[in-house]
Amino acid sequence: MEAKKIKEVIVVEGQNDTAAVRRAVTADTIETGGSAVGPHVIARVKRAQKSRGVIILTDPDGAGERIRRIVSREVPGCKHAFLQREEAAGKKGFGVEHASPEAILRALRRVRWEEDAPFSDGVSWERYLEVGLAGKPNSRSLRELVARRLGIGYGNAKQFFRRLHILRVTEEEFEEACSGVGKDETDDR
Repeated sequence: MEAKKIKEVIVVEGQNDTAAVRRAVTADTIETGGSAVGPHVIARVKRAQKSRGVIILTDPDGAGERIRRIVSREVPGCKHAFLQREEAAGKKGFGVEHASPEAILRALRRVRWEEDAPFSDGVSWERYLEVGLAGKPNSRSLRELVARRLGIGYGNAKQFFRRLHILRVTEEEFEEACSGVGKDETDDR
């Protein structure tokens, strides 16, 4: 069976990540060489964004999120693919390089387009708080669950709210992802 061809260039952290992506799909990659994303890497990503588009696929950890933020800030309009933490865990480590081809393909199918313009169809801060995604003792675990359901990666309270808007998660998608979230806690009262 022939691998799915991806038009966009996929930004990954290193050579092993490139190998893992190529086990899943036919794609070109740009390797950042770790979390110190230099100007030469940014220049390559900018060129790729103009000609073909870019998908960022980094490890679901602090370093991967740092790379994602740097590239996003410097190269507007990137697409984002996210692996769940458990999908990136291997026998000898953690990261994109340890993800199965199926997990990588799933992440690429759920890619989100980033836009920094105001987004009126997104969830309000009031609704975000009402669901319990910030300001409660269990907010972190609730955000992790909603992030998993949406396939957009975890963030702290403010980062996650911003990510919902940047990645254009609609109110309807948000409500669907939040259905049942925190019910056990309210049922006990």
